[in-house]
Amino acid sequence: MNWTEQDLANHNERQKKWNATPSLPVKMPQEFKQAIETAKVIAKGRQHIPGVMNKTEACYAAYLEQLKNAGEVIWYAFEGVRLRLAKQTTYTPDFVVMNADGTIECREVKGHWEDDARIKIKVAAEMFPFRFIAVKKDGSGWIEEVF
Repeated sequence: MNWTEQDLANHNERQKKWNATPSLPVKMPQEFKQAIETAKVIAKGRQHIPGVMNKTEACYAAYLEQLKNAGEVIWYAFEGVRLRLAKQTTYTPDFVVMNADGTIECREVKGHWEDDARIKIKVAAEMFPFRFIAVKKDGSGWIEEVF
């Protein structure tokens, strides 16, 4: 396809209109305008740094330490194993825990579930001989969901 200079100019003009951010209504309060602009910047989600716990994970590690001192847990590790689910797909549980009876569990600490994380833990539960548990902080303790 051969474009003339005018075709290219028209195309570029359409692209500018297409990519332009829509103007906000004049009557919208200023705090809403600021909230919308802020949301465009911060609504990208948390980037996980491997080997670094977030606050909820650190709180759960303290809970596991209590269980270890009580003799219910023998050993645990944060991001201690990586499980291969498919050729280029892996799953790293937040904690691997060995209970006093010798069973090994993979525990996932969640504040909020993303769809891909729920799918990965279900697939891992079908593939590996470990017990998979998701834990969520509750006001009085931890809520467990077994997969």
